[in-house]
Amino acid sequence: MTLAPPTPDILTPDLSRLFDAALAAQGRAYAPYSRFPVGAALRDEAGAVHAGCNVENAAYPVGTCAEAGAIAAMVASGGRRIAALLVLGPGPGLVTPCGACRQRIREFAGPAVRVHVADATALRASFTVGALLPDSFGPDNLGADPRGPHA
Repeated sequence: MTLAPPTPDILTPDLSRLFDAALAAQGRAYAPYSRFPVGAALRDEAGAVHAGCNVENAAYPVGTCAEAGAIAAMVASGGRRIAALLVLGPGPGLVTPCGACRQRIREFAGPAVRVHVADATALRASFTVGALLPDSFGPDNLGADPRGPHA
């Protein structure tokens, strides 16, 4: 199934914050093997912004995606829910989250949460988590509290 990108949302102040944080994170990416730097930023349930970048290593392709870094930063800061996420990458194609990151995002976001895709100049598309990972398996399937054991 190929996803057709919907019309991008207008860059609101909230999206501008995410865009700026993702762009800054992209500039710090460590991608000497793929030469494909990616930045991601998310807003948590309290409104805090957390950013991450991809980090590769010599055992390529073992590394960390930008989205995983942003999620780890959120969790380390005490956040437990993604309210919105923006992924920023280079090139003419849309840089949507990989399959593993879609599942990571789903762990902390419900199907209606927006995932925005951008390049260094503009917002290019927006999707819901449900569109990126339809009929997904998540914490609710296990009866788990998605806020975690420290909620």
